[in-house]
Amino acid sequence: MLNPKLLTPPAAGSRLLMSGNEAVARAVWEAGTRVAAAYPGTPSTEILENVALYPDLYAEWSVNEKVSLEVAAGASLAGARSFCAMKHVGLNVASDALMTLTLTGVVGGLVIAVADDVGFSSSQNEQDSRYWGRFGHLPVLEPSDSQEAYAMTLAAFALSETYSVPVILRMTTRICHVKCLMTVGKRQPHRVADSFTKDPRRWVMVPGNAQHHVPKMLARDKALAAATADSPLNRIEPGSDTRLGFITSGAAYMHVREAFPEAPVLKLGFSHPVPIDMVRTFAGQVEKLVVVEETEPLVETEIKAQGIVAHGKDLLPAHGELSPAVLRKGLASLTGQVTVTDVATTAEPAVASNIGKRPALEIFPRPPTMCSACPHMGAFYTLSQLRNVNISGDIGCYTLGAGYPWKALDTCISMGASMGVALGMDKARGPEDKDKKIVAVIGDSTFLHMGMQGLLDIAYNQGNVTILLLDNRTVGMTGGQENPGSGRDLHGNPAPRVDFAKLVEALGIARDRIHVVDPYQLPVLFKTLRQETKTPGPSVIITNQPCVLTDYYKTLKPYEVDESLCTGCGNCVEVGCPAIHVTRREKAVKPSGKEVELAFVNIETVACTGCDICVQTCAPKAIRHVTTTQPSMKTIGITAASGV
Repeated sequence: MLNPKLLTPPAAGSRLLMSGNEAVARAVWEAGTRVAAAYPGTPSTEILENVALYPDLYAEWSVNEKVSLEVAAGASLAGARSFCAMKHVGLNVASDALMTLTLTGVVGGLVIAVADDVGFSSSQNEQDSRYWGRFGHLPVLEPSDSQEAYAMTLAAFALSETYSVPVILRMTTRICHVKCLMTVGKRQPHRVADSFTKDPRRWVMVPGNAQHHVPKMLARDKALAAATADSPLNRIEPGSDTRLGFITSGAAYMHVREAFPEAPVLKLGFSHPVPIDMVRTFAGQVEKLVVVEETEPLVETEIKAQGIVAHGKDLLPAHGELSPAVLRKGLASLTGQVTVTDVATTAEPAVASNIGKRPALEIFPRPPTMCSACPHMGAFYTLSQLRNVNISGDIGCYTLGAGYPWKALDTCISMGASMGVALGMDKARGPEDKDKKIVAVIGDSTFLHMGMQGLLDIAYNQGNVTILLLDNRTVGMTGGQENPGSGRDLHGNPAPRVDFAKLVEALGIARDRIHVVDPYQLPVLFKTLRQETKTPGPSVIITNQPCVLTDYYKTLKPYEVDESLCTGCGNCVEVGCPAIHVTRREKAVKPSGKEVELAFVNIETVACTGCDICVQTCAPKAIRHVTTTQPSMKTIGITAASGV
């Protein structure tokens, strides 16, 4: 079935305000792509969400990035143009397939959009995906704005087919999400072949076949290097101030242009392969050469290996965005410019105190937290009440369980790692740890992405681990996308829904050690967790309430606090619900003589959805249903993400 929300694509020649993600999606459609696949991950998520709105192509959420690349590869081998998208850490997952596709090559154009999270906006690392181009002998295109993201996507498909090679389109957070005006074209239906051509020597990558492709790959490297050296995507922009010349790409190009508008720039549309002859020519036109790249010194290393003298990471940071302020400060020793920070450091105290002086802005602190009534809160509140327990976590909304007030997560490594880490903790324990409880926490989509293998390993090796599988029927952290556990596909159409209890039993967990629990029923959840963590062997507890921001969730009557009954015990605060506000704190002395701090609260009834968790923690029964009709956060369009 088609997506009922399919848009009527704006006509060719239209001027549109588009983000980089939207621009890539438009180009994917215009290129005549037949198949597109992805796994959601910020900052790349919106690419496939927008691709799916266009007609005349197939789009899917795959269970992980490796599968998405394999789906795209299959379409390419059948002669169609194909596309997949992922965030930077997703390419690690897909790399097994990628490193063989670089040998086999492709038929229909295959473009891989990889979004690097420069600046750690929402990721566990900041790896530079350009290295995959060098490692995998693949061309890497790097746009600097939405218009270039659109143009380079179209160019990438043509390049892929010309050289029979997958092409990486390297995006970054700023390019993905910043919008600019751009002009679009029209869709060009395109197919290289009508069907898959059987050729085992090419497509069956056993060692005897694979070794014959290496010389072809190396010859392709030389051809690509020669072709990209003359590509209009690499260009020299003259400048009137030749004291410094910049080699740069991607978002860093925009920062260089803002910080040093009069300087000459060699803008690389291809960050791999590097056009060494063009670099050498450019270096001869300036006094000093500076390589500005986010984040690793890939280009800098390449050109220095060719004997070209340049500055780069000796002056500029190797992490984070290279904003104009960062550039000016880092290169002050070359430009002779004195930054405000330098003046403040060296000036007389009376002078320094007046530099940049203005009233300080008071910004209300907003640490990341879960949404009001999030079903994960009950799980982490319960975990926080357990003692003598190690809790391995995973990637998703529930990673927030590491924060205040729960502090109920001890590790978080990568997608699916909670399983293996928990098993390793179990097998490494000594006599002093024999009573230590070990819990692994993982979400439904993450479990399907990469957690099933870990659970199979726990079951097979009889790990003494309790797994808390948080099923909220969506991919919550990236905006509520569908997955095989939600019962709907990318287009919102009905789809088979995974039965997690049957799945974990099939993976080896005994039926009597599998429990499905409502996370809003705290006594039941606590009793089940305590029982299972005390019983040797592997067990799984599945929570079964949907994310509050999906249409699966049903809002109930909100609560309020009867201030005349509130004793300030603060138990409800420990739940972590952002709808609960501490209105005042007081000191008190217990009969034992111990001083305690009381926290008196109220509830933001507009944000409350009536989940009942806080009520269960309130001994004096001071929390009750509101006595007047109040709008819910859904009826007025407010979510935790928007500030409540």
